[in-house]
Amino acid sequence: MAKPIMAKATAVWLVDNTTISFKQIADFVEMHELEVQGIADGDVAAGVKGFDPIANNQLTQDEIDAAEKNPAHKLKLKFNAAAQGEEKRRGPRYTPLSKRQDRPAAIYWLVKFHPELADSQISKLVGTTKPTIQAIRERTHWNIANIQPVDPVALGLTKQSELDAAVQKAAAKKAAEGAVMTDDERRKLVSTEQSLGMEAEPKIPTAIEGLETFSLSGRDEDEDEDKKSAHLDAANLFNLPEGGDDDEDDDN
Repeated sequence: MAKPIMAKATAVWLVDNTTISFKQIADFVEMHELEVQGIADGDVAAGVKGFDPIANNQLTQDEIDAAEKNPAHKLKLKFNAAAQGEEKRRGPRYTPLSKRQDRPAAIYWLVKFHPELADSQISKLVGTTKPTIQAIRERTHWNIANIQPVDPVALGLTKQSELDAAVQKAAAKKAAEGAVMTDDERRKLVSTEQSLGMEAEPKIPTAIEGLETFSLSGRDEDEDEDKKSAHLDAANLFNLPEGGDDDEDDDN
């Protein structure tokens, strides 16, 4: 089932304006039932304004009435011809005015953690221009001192699936070029799910690299020999010659 736009805000509206069960709302907006209950309790989505799914052509009043009468009824997203092909959008996306101030932080995050992404890919992901991307890459942006990297998915500027697709495309391109990648680069060039599923590879600190087979057994034996030698040398050093004859000569 397709997910409604502004899912959390839609859930807020349904909780506030209908008697539909939390389970029905959770299934419709693809959230956990406990999250919807948290919205009702005021613990989740505090300050989020409800998004009317009827006025925005996502649900019909008849569908809501049917769900209120039957707790087992599953809400069905209304077919919206204008939304068809949205996933195949080409070129830079439109960014709402309220989120345009977040774009430099998102660009900085992409440049820092995914430097393999081309400027054209970043432009499509967050809806920006190549000069802005270049300024942040070269740290010549007028506000670079105050920009902190923030995940564009967390900012709502792009979807995780779109970011993963762009990263995978960059990985395929780099592999085709035959470039040798380090472990860190390899992890950056895969999707989030693949990266989280990888096993951590043991690494040896460079400070002790090459000393993996170093043994102290031979050193202990050498130290024991040195101690014995030192003991013998000290004994010889303080072993004074017998002076019986000298004492007799002195007495005479």
